[in-house]
Amino acid sequence: MPKCVVAAMYKFVAIENPVEFRDQLFSFMEENEIRGTVLVAEEGINGTVSGSREKIDLLLEYLRSDARLADLVHKESYAEECPFLRTKVRLKKEIVTLGVEGVDPNQQVGTYVDPKDWNDLISRNDVVLVDTRNDYEFQIGSFKDAVNPDTTSFRQFPEFVEQNLNPNANKKVAMFCTGGIRCEKATSYMLMQGYEEVYHLKGGILKYLEDVDTSTSLWEGECFVFDDRVSVDHTLDRGQYDLCHACRMPISEEDKQSDWFTLGESCPYCHSERSEADKARFRERQRQIELSKQRGESHLGSNLEKVRAERRKVKIAKKEAQRIAEQI
Repeated sequence: MPKCVVAAMYKFVAIENPVEFRDQLFSFMEENEIRGTVLVAEEGINGTVSGSREKIDLLLEYLRSDARLADLVHKESYAEECPFLRTKVRLKKEIVTLGVEGVDPNQQVGTYVDPKDWNDLISRNDVVLVDTRNDYEFQIGSFKDAVNPDTTSFRQFPEFVEQNLNPNANKKVAMFCTGGIRCEKATSYMLMQGYEEVYHLKGGILKYLEDVDTSTSLWEGECFVFDDRVSVDHTLDRGQYDLCHACRMPISEEDKQSDWFTLGESCPYCHSERSEADKARFRERQRQIELSKQRGESHLGSNLEKVRAERRKVKIAKKEAQRIAEQI
């Protein structure tokens, strides 16, 4: 049984006290050694975290003890080693950034479609199927016949809709994303633009892969995930892709055979875009990572955070000593 549980969750819900909520959640996660990132905004929460079975259960119990999050839904996958090294709880204006004023999923969203009903919906000739993720995610896997908006950021999605879709011509639009948050917010935007029948995959691709058998699945390829696993296959096991640490693009074994691939420095997607100064900086970073591995240390993560915390304490102590000395 894998040692680490990876839990993804989000909920659009009014959080009137985001600063207090953030501070309390961060303290709880730190105390229980739960790693990962949670975004907090007035419109809700969004995060992916990892830890032991016991610790993740404690976190879910803690979150659901808040009446606003009592029905919080999460999705789980598993890994031999936890994919996150740090604990981050960040305040944001939006828990997923669309950048359009007035879009509020707490007021209106499209129709949720359960994974078991998804195939029937997207197989209809009168339904336009749109992948709301970014192009690099689409390239390693998507649903059969899905439209690729060819975006590099969710902020670009409204421009894609404006230029390629029409509420009078496209009567029925179905959308999906990794865990459900982007497509849910996209449906709120689409309704605001006058689209009447807008659907989104409940629980996202990850829930579909969990619930739908491979023999009937319309998913093709792997699903990109935003952690050290990089991608997962249809069984939610770690996929075949790695990440270029220079440009953050998913790379295949074939990509790594390219003359343009150097570990930690460049890949076929970014080799020509990087200056020699950038490459030198990346080479040094990779060298430091290798040295840390040889010493049995983490280049990033809790060890680094502890070192920084100790340095801050020393600086504060020095300033306090200096202040006292000046008063004598």
